[in-house]
Amino acid sequence: MKIFERRTFFLGKRTSRRNAILISRLVFVLLFLLAGNSVLFRYLMNLENRDYSWITCFYWTATNMSTLGLGDITFQSDPGRLFNVYVAVSGLAFILILVPFTFIKLFQSTERIHRELPRNIKDHVILTNYDHVSQTLIRKLKQFKVPYVLLIPDLKEAGELIDKGLNVVSADLDDGETYKKVQINQSAGVVLTGNHFVNTSATYAIRQVTKEIAIVSTADSDSAEEVLLSSGATNVIKLGEMMGKSLARRITAGDALAHDIEFFDKLKIAEATVKGTPLANKTLRESNLRELAGVSVVGIWNEGKFSLAKADTKILERSVLVLAGSPEQIDMYNEMFCIYNVASGPVLVIGGGKVGRAVGKILEEREIDFKLIEKEASLAVSDKYITGDASDKELLLRSGLMTSPAVAITTEDDNMNIFLTTLIRKFRPDIQIISRGKLDRTVELLYGAGCDFVMSYASMGANSIFNLLKKGNILMIAEGVDVFKVDVPRTLAGLTIRESSVREKSGCSIVALASDDDIKINPNPSTLIEEGQSIILIGNFDAETKFFSEFMEKG
Repeated sequence: MKIFERRTFFLGKRTSRRNAILISRLVFVLLFLLAGNSVLFRYLMNLENRDYSWITCFYWTATNMSTLGLGDITFQSDPGRLFNVYVAVSGLAFILILVPFTFIKLFQSTERIHRELPRNIKDHVILTNYDHVSQTLIRKLKQFKVPYVLLIPDLKEAGELIDKGLNVVSADLDDGETYKKVQINQSAGVVLTGNHFVNTSATYAIRQVTKEIAIVSTADSDSAEEVLLSSGATNVIKLGEMMGKSLARRITAGDALAHDIEFFDKLKIAEATVKGTPLANKTLRESNLRELAGVSVVGIWNEGKFSLAKADTKILERSVLVLAGSPEQIDMYNEMFCIYNVASGPVLVIGGGKVGRAVGKILEEREIDFKLIEKEASLAVSDKYITGDASDKELLLRSGLMTSPAVAITTEDDNMNIFLTTLIRKFRPDIQIISRGKLDRTVELLYGAGCDFVMSYASMGANSIFNLLKKGNILMIAEGVDVFKVDVPRTLAGLTIRESSVREKSGCSIVALASDDDIKINPNPSTLIEEGQSIILIGNFDAETKFFSEFMEKG
């Protein structure tokens, strides 16, 4: 993956510069009035044969313009009194008209909302909707120093988002001129996360301007996907189906096998439960997994919390190991532990919507028995379904909760998911609970309620879109934990992994070194990091940010 070119996006600076100009003008008018009126005051007082210092002149002007009018210095002539009235009126005009008008322009006027981008902007990402996926994607873009612009048709909403510090241009999404004004031909691509009707219109408008730029759109059905692809979208992401597949991959089904999460180049990332195996209550050093199977334990989940693995890390009974290795090494691990912890009951899937059905489909492909609990009888289309309210503990018990190895909670209601997690954990402290989260802020609540894994639409969708647009290599193995690949920066070239101190300085762990024709999986700490190679690392969001700050920006 190429290191992204670091450019600063200027919309925020342009807004600040415009505000500074408005305030400067206000100050200039005030100083002009004070100076001009002070000069006239001294001149008129001289006509009355009275002489005052410049400080006194300024004092009289300031007090009269502010309408305080202390009365300690007064004119004796009619021209002087008329001038006194003029000074008071000019002060009132400044206070009651110019000052409020300036602040209205600063904070409420639509003139501060941009209608186009500078012509020199390029490699930016254009977003057309501000939702949870876009919010997370914007954080990811900022992390990688990729500029972006958010297109918002509604002026009021655009102003509110500008106040939040976002880079916004207000324009219609179905107008080809809009995309010319945001320099679409110089962009990295467009992201459409609105409803599929708006996304389709926007796609046609974009294709009137350019046939080359990538368009990534979300869709909630097969028909929407077909229409969007026909209208010109480059990639269409069905988040519900993607979420279901991701959740299903996390289900261990009660065995101790290493279940694949994803391939990352030639590196396989997998997870395995520890319960019932000889690994429980040992340290990683004592487990000898690297020596016996060749796999590397790159991280451990304990009660919903992920930590990078160290030699003295204790493996608990409910730990889940995150393994990295070649396919052969993962197979070797499975040969060693396939005999342990075999499930005795079906997996329970709660919720028969798009996500729940996708989970069931993957479990069926894996030949794992499951039951799907759905409240709406109209959605129960096979003998796999159990109709009823999953929040009823009696229904859960009748469904086989006490013998089930795992539960996947897939409802769209985060509050319901938190409740169900708490209820299930009360009856089965040892069961694996996996849940989806609609909102990022409820992820921690779900973990706190007892979930072993939580996947959110926002993070999953944002990572997928980011990879498609920037052709990056980021694999989200769980909420907030990524495997990512970067070119070796100059700061690390020529050092061994031990000398690089990547783990100590950033919190990320190097799991592989890759070149054009070779990949070194789980390299030894004495392995040399060579220029021209790529590094594959694992870490949470904070660790990623520290890595880029410490090594990439300096490299």
